[in-house]
Amino acid sequence: MERDLRVDTDQLGRFSRALRESRTSLAAARRALERVRVDQLGTRELDEACDRFQERWKHGADQLGVRVAAVHDGVALSREGYDQLNRALADAFRAVGR
Repeated sequence: MERDLRVDTDQLGRFSRALRESRTSLAAARRALERVRVDQLGTRELDEACDRFQERWKHGADQLGVRVAAVHDGVALSREGYDQLNRALADAFRAVGR
């Protein structure tokens, strides 16, 4: 049985952009949370709970951002590699056709 490898580099590009946009959205959400003053929310207990949440959220969001960036970089490198391979193959076929 014959098998071939097909990679949709346009889809890799869309995925890469979606990752970049998700990282941007995550950063915007973090900035919005930083502007909320915990003393504006209500009772002391609620303020303290929100403050603790923001501290945990910041750490988690930062870690998620690092991981999303790493996946984005890997996808972008993969797309670039496949594009280079496609160009090299096209050039080789053109050279053989001459």
